[in-house]
Amino acid sequence: MTTDEFIDSFNSCVMGTYNRLPVVFVKGSGARLWDREGKEYLDFLAGIAVCALGHSHPKVVKAIQEQAARLMHVSNIFYIEPQEKLASLLVEHSFADKVFFCNSGSEANEAAIKLARRYANARSSGRQYEIITMKDSFHGRTLATVTATGQEKFQAGLDPLPRGFRYVPFNDLEALKESFTEHTCAVMVEVIQGEGGIRVPDEGYLRGVRELCNERELLMIIDEVQTGMGRTGTLFAYEPSGITPDIVTMAKAMGNGFPLGAMLATDTVASAFVPGTHASTFGGNPLAMAAGIATMEALLDDGVIDKVSETGDYFCAQLQELAKKYEVMKNIRGKGLMIGVELACEGAPIVYKALEKGFLFNCTAGSVLRFVPPLIITAKDVDRAIGILDDVMRSV
Repeated sequence: MTTDEFIDSFNSCVMGTYNRLPVVFVKGSGARLWDREGKEYLDFLAGIAVCALGHSHPKVVKAIQEQAARLMHVSNIFYIEPQEKLASLLVEHSFADKVFFCNSGSEANEAAIKLARRYANARSSGRQYEIITMKDSFHGRTLATVTATGQEKFQAGLDPLPRGFRYVPFNDLEALKESFTEHTCAVMVEVIQGEGGIRVPDEGYLRGVRELCNERELLMIIDEVQTGMGRTGTLFAYEPSGITPDIVTMAKAMGNGFPLGAMLATDTVASAFVPGTHASTFGGNPLAMAAGIATMEALLDDGVIDKVSETGDYFCAQLQELAKKYEVMKNIRGKGLMIGVELACEGAPIVYKALEKGFLFNCTAGSVLRFVPPLIITAKDVDRAIGILDDVMRSV
């Protein structure tokens, strides 16, 4: 079966929920992927910030293989040994006291919304239920999380949406302050807006959000689904701001490709969840926990995160040099290895041209090239990426 024939067969039986690029990958290693014809690609997308350690990392592969041979699944009505180990690692390296495991970022954010409401409802006799989120944010695809998402394009055709969400401009503390009502229970914010175009807030913004929440005894929920697990140079992107959140959500890179998400919270807030209030059949299953433990240990013990800022700074510097040649490259922004290039044109043609030349990244917000490569990339990988991007920009 040729690739075209495979794609036709695929489209005949799989729902068309993605605008898929015409490539079928069959193998990956580190920052490289190979398609059915054996063509090699340099991957600076990493499954959209998922494969932080690169593809088929040996420690993660070994952990999954060994756990699969030992125990793949038991219900959460029993104690699951590797859950304790991963939860302990997360608690040790964060603000949190308790962890809830799930399978994705949407589920983590759904859990955070439910927890925030239960906590606030108990304290306010049901008066506080509203969660304020940011315009151009992205929090998931469930009905609640897509409503929390401050982008109408993701909500189209889904009316009526659940009530209890309000939106304010990102990076605007005054607008946030003016949005509070007697019904507000929490503020939910990304440290960097990924789907919104790699938008980085001003210095002090997160501290300002924390202070406003403190003044009104509101919860602060930080969505670290895309920024967490070392992506910006620290395990969590909120850390340099010096704040302590009430709830943090994470997923994507947690299992280095194996589906895994988590919601972290303080003891006080976590106490609002009791048996029967929330659950997940597959959340925290032994196989996912093995992948998560191996990923965490590799990130922390192998010095991977320590190199992220240096590599990211080098990549940004090379992009800045490239932008001097091409006026269409308007702005380079980001942190660590979460980098966006804002263009004065649509980004899709550039993504397609780069794909033809064996270089993977994507476009978000219509005109922002998004680079979220494996955290293990080297300066040599960056140089190759810049060379290909130079060729692409020249051709378009």
